[in-house]
Amino acid sequence: MGDDTGRVRHILSLSGGKDSTALAIYLRDRTPDLEYVFCDTGEELPETYEYLDRLEVYLGRRIERLRAKGHTFKDLLAARRGFLPSPAVRWCTEYLKIKPFEEYVGDDKAFNYIAIRADEAHRKGYISKKPNIIPRYPFVEDNIGKDDVIRILKESGLGLPDYYRWRSRSGCYFCFFQQRIEWVGLLENHPDLFWKAASFERVDELTGERYTWNSRESLTELARPERIAEIREQHGRRCARMDNWNSSGSLMDILLDDSDEAIGCLICHL
Repeated sequence: MGDDTGRVRHILSLSGGKDSTALAIYLRDRTPDLEYVFCDTGEELPETYEYLDRLEVYLGRRIERLRAKGHTFKDLLAARRGFLPSPAVRWCTEYLKIKPFEEYVGDDKAFNYIAIRADEAHRKGYISKKPNIIPRYPFVEDNIGKDDVIRILKESGLGLPDYYRWRSRSGCYFCFFQQRIEWVGLLENHPDLFWKAASFERVDELTGERYTWNSRESLTELARPERIAEIREQHGRRCARMDNWNSSGSLMDILLDDSDEAIGCLICHL
């Protein structure tokens, strides 16, 4: 999509999460020529689409929805004979997020605004490596931390996405970075999507090798009532050990605190 005009573009990649949304609000009047894009895998949560629609109204600007050309997640999974993506092999991010974004940018010089906060400036993740796409970190430069992000969202009237009641991050409903308590949250809030994610899991009849979202158990095993009770108990004990845990702490507070420690894909989870 590049041209020979020598133009320089300014692009913010939205994930549907709290940080990139806050950055869009923060930069709206500071960078008037900013482009807003969302790489849609087709496997997102309903709450993500609803939140992006609300943000689009607030910004008064169109958010470009980018889709991979010629293949879906199911196509890619079939081509890999059921080998699911994982933290070590993130082919879903590569083909459904990064490649559509790079095609959108083309050969233009583009500043890509990334919502890493000042309190997580050490964070690394999975983003484009093309030399014409230059990362910028406004929150780091302006010393904006988590409390500031929450304040920006509250003052805008958007608040947090609805899924933060039971989930710590944006991304596909089957994201392999989910904690087990979040899989339980998916089962309770979107059972259709939980069982759709479970349908992607399989066992190789010849080798016995398991292709599951979690290394220790399948989603069918996780969904057993006794296992759910165990996951809840383990999560409660972990919450009780946290320094900031108190009797008024909510699940959302704990999940939001936990999420900052996991190394996710920046284009998916900010």
